Amino acid sequence: MNKTELYTQVKERMMRYAMVDTQSQPYSGHWPTTKKQFNLALLLKEELQQIGATKVYLDQEACVVYGRIPANIPADSYEAVGFIAHMDTAPDASGTDVKPWVLENYDGKDILLNAEKNIVMKAADYDNLQQYIGQDLILTDGTTLLGGDDKASIAAIMTLAEHLLQHDEIKHGEISLAFTPDEEVGGLAHGLDLDRFGAKVAYTLDGDHLGWYEDETFYASEARFVFTGRSVHTGTAKGIMINAVDMAAQLMAMLPPEEKPQYTDGVQGFYHIISCVGDCERAELRLIIRDFDVDYFKRREAFLQECTDKLQNRFGKDRITLTIQHQYSNMKEVLKDVPHLTQNLRKAIERAGLTPVCEPFRGGTDGAALSFRGLPCPNLSAGYENAHGRFEYVPIQSMEKNVEILLHLCNLFVK
Repeated sequence: MNKTELYTQVKERMMRYAMVDTQSQPYSGHWPTTKKQFNLALLLKEELQQIGATKVYLDQEACVVYGRIPANIPADSYEAVGFIAHMDTAPDASGTDVKPWVLENYDGKDILLNAEKNIVMKAADYDNLQQYIGQDLILTDGTTLLGGDDKASIAAIMTLAEHLLQHDEIKHGEISLAFTPDEEVGGLAHGLDLDRFGAKVAYTLDGDHLGWYEDETFYASEARFVFTGRSVHTGTAKGIMINAVDMAAQLMAMLPPEEKPQYTDGVQGFYHIISCVGDCERAELRLIIRDFDVDYFKRREAFLQECTDKLQNRFGKDRITLTIQHQYSNMKEVLKDVPHLTQNLRKAIERAGLTPVCEPFRGGTDGAALSFRGLPCPNLSAGYENAHGRFEYVPIQSMEKNVEILLHLCNLFVK
């Protein structure tokens, strides 16, 4: 394996992909949520064709890119496997005009990202930096996110594809590839055509910390409260005014104060308010519900209905509405029945010289939804750090190592 070749390829790809603005937009009402995600989709389609992948296809409606690496061994000697990554970047920080640059041989000290604006990433604020002393980091100028989530994964997958297509001496089965939109805003790969994808098992690559993987996620739903008030001049408001914002505040006060993301970890669930907007006449509150235990999760949803009932009794049934939309379930339900997927992932990480780390993932992946659609998908981390913010970075050596892990994975699906 030519590691210098892999290093160069993942570096160049990550730098190139990072400069394409693919930020998704929540609650846009259409999919993909932003048309600019097609810019990267078209680039990936052309690149797959150039390196010799087969069955390359861009779904012009769903904005999903497909490709295959043909097997070079007999059909009865392998199990086809797939790799999936998402193209969009999070709306939490700007993804426009990203200026990636490389800091070689990081020395463990503070990093000046932008001299003109005096933007510094302080080593004391980010303990994870100390793991990468001596490595080469791709960073931004501190005004945007980088997009390593999930373009570091795309760079690793595309480099894997080119490497296998150029090295026929490496024996492998058929490998399916897909790049999807809108993961960051709950897209859940709903536009991925499983028949076109081809493989019956797959891995998503989406997470921080090199060598980590996930086979368990939250049960997840989103709750939307709408409060309808009645406005009147404050001078004559007594007995007449019903303040929608006040109703929303009373609902928030009912939530257990300690059951929030900032106070929980491990397998503890939570309620998290993601937005609250309104005025006297109307207010809207959105929150997400998360738990690893299905019974606790159902109790959380039931508790929100109890809160709604109390407020309806106080203010009137037509004043408060609650809608709960299921988002995804714990993929452990599915993956426990296909244990070789997780076993192979652990072996591949170990063969790459790393210690596998698995913790329940306090979030969701496209693989959680795909697993329940019939495509079991554990998740391998991409190796980026500080995702969704201006201090995001990607160690080039982590992407290179992820290609190595993927090569070992491909080998493990040869019978």
